[in-house]
Amino acid sequence: MFEKVVLVTRKTRLAELLERLHTRGQAKFYLEHAGLDFADYESEDDTYRRAVDRVQSALHGELKVQRVDRSLLPTFLFAAAEVVVALGQDGLVANAAKYVGAQPLVGVNPDPARLDGVLLPFGVDGARGAVARVVEGKARVREVTLAEARLKDGQRLLAFNDLFIGAQS
Repeated sequence: MFEKVVLVTRKTRLAELLERLHTRGQAKFYLEHAGLDFADYESEDDTYRRAVDRVQSALHGELKVQRVDRSLLPTFLFAAAEVVVALGQDGLVANAAKYVGAQPLVGVNPDPARLDGVLLPFGVDGARGAVARVVEGKARVREVTLAEARLKDGQRLLAFNDLFIGAQS
């Protein structure tokens, strides 16, 4: 029934800074002058990269694994034969849920020391077992209803756990 795992990842704060500032030296200068700890950003980035590598390695086996950055979710077409694994914060799981449709979505916490996510019931070491239970049809599943708002101009907004509606400005 399932043929592939789609591993949804995100850029770390350091990766986003490096995209903007182009060098580690510039990123360090920027953060330190803002009173922030560059070492904390490096540690977070290192932990996340290792988690991605470990999860990706653990999931390789009977199913193919495709890695997709969260920025591509709005245009990514999920197929019925895919299990989706979101590796990141609660926000990544909620964001992915808006696009996966009826596909099973497994939330994995890459850094329990930093993240306390209610949508992240599995750690890096539990990812393979969680996906195996989904594939075998033995996983405990919580169905979620998305909120939807339709705007006068035809736009459609989906929300996983909240929807902010404010002034047009």
